[in-house]
Amino acid sequence: MARLTEGDKARNEDAIRAAMDRLLRGELPPGGKCDLKTLASEAGVTRTGFYPKKNRDGTTRPGPYQHLAEEFERRLDALHAAGQVTDPRDAQLQRLKAENAELKQRIAKRDATVAELTAFKTLAISRLAAQHAELERTRKQLEDGKVRRLPVQAPGTAPFGSCS
Repeated sequence: MARLTEGDKARNEDAIRAAMDRLLRGELPPGGKCDLKTLASEAGVTRTGFYPKKNRDGTTRPGPYQHLAEEFERRLDALHAAGQVTDPRDAQLQRLKAENAELKQRIAKRDATVAELTAFKTLAISRLAAQHAELERTRKQLEDGKVRRLPVQAPGTAPFGSCS
C-alpha cells in the first residue's frame, strides 16, 4: 500500500473541507446523508482515513484525516444545537415525531370523549329502562282497576274556572 505524500494529503484535506462545507450547507447527494460515509465519498477519499489506525506493535495512531472527522462532527453538533437541520431526513424525522405526538394527544382526547359518551349512553339506557318499567307497572294497575281515571274536561274550558 502506497503512503500518502504531503502534497496528496493536502489536496485530499482541501477536498474533504470543501465536501464538508457543502454537506453542512445541506447540499446532499441523492441518497446521501450528512455523515462521514457521504463526506468520504464526496471528497473522493476512503472512509478509513477518518478513523484511528493500529501500529504493528498494537499501539494506535490517529488516521490521516481523523482531525477532519472530529471537526465535521463538532460542526454538525453545533448546527444541531443551533436548531439548524442540514439533512432533510432529520427534518422529516423531527416533523414526523411532532406529528406523531400530536396524533397521540388527539387519540387520547377522543378516547376520553368515547369513554364519557359510553358512560352517558349507559346511564340514559338505564333511565329509559326504569321509565319503561314504571309505565308498564302503571298500565298494569290501570288494567286491573286499581287506579281511578280522572274526568276529562271538555276542550276550551278551564279546568278550575276562569282566571278573571
